[in-house]
Amino acid sequence: MDIRSAMDRIYSELPPEDIPWNMATPPPALVELVESGRVSPCRAADLGCGAGNHAVWLALQGFEVTGLDVSAAAVARAQALAQAKGAACRFAVVDLLQAGTSLDACFDFAYDWLVLHHVLPADRPRYAANVHRMLRPGALYLSVCFSEDDRGIAGDGKYRQPQLGTQLYLSSEQEIRVMSEPLFDVLELATVGVEGTRSPHRAVRALMRKRA
Repeated sequence: MDIRSAMDRIYSELPPEDIPWNMATPPPALVELVESGRVSPCRAADLGCGAGNHAVWLALQGFEVTGLDVSAAAVARAQALAQAKGAACRFAVVDLLQAGTSLDACFDFAYDWLVLHHVLPADRPRYAANVHRMLRPGALYLSVCFSEDDRGIAGDGKYRQPQLGTQLYLSSEQEIRVMSEPLFDVLELATVGVEGTRSPHRAVRALMRKRA
């Protein structure tokens, strides 16, 4: 099953509490960037926005947020959440591997939270190039994806197949650096602990700046 079909099924059929990555509160790594002032309110892109929790939080902090997701069902949930919370977000159904030019140089900050591990190695250069095109010169990009050291997902090796049917690829820090450095200056790169709804995880966290 392709990723669009898998995500449409998940967001159409499962209640929020049964989607493992769907957490109502924003991740500490994102909160720290905002509350420290390292990222101030600006035009921001939530790449793989899912049900919209993080996009709504950013909008309520004063950001002009656009949430992008491959799943129309996810975008519908995100729009409903934003309306319920009174958050002025925009959402669009976009395949981040096939993004057109309408979003070129639109954003001052972008992040993908537990999304990149859904992008397999052969597709990552194209993904990184599309993110780069969306950003303005000097924009920051935060990416957090499951580490190859993670033990919270059943299975062995770098490819994992969770029960929900999506295929994941777990990364090393060096792989993220190789993907990023042709286009971005890597400011911070580390393997960190992240909270999960069912178990804690290990993830590679990268903070980058768009290279002009």
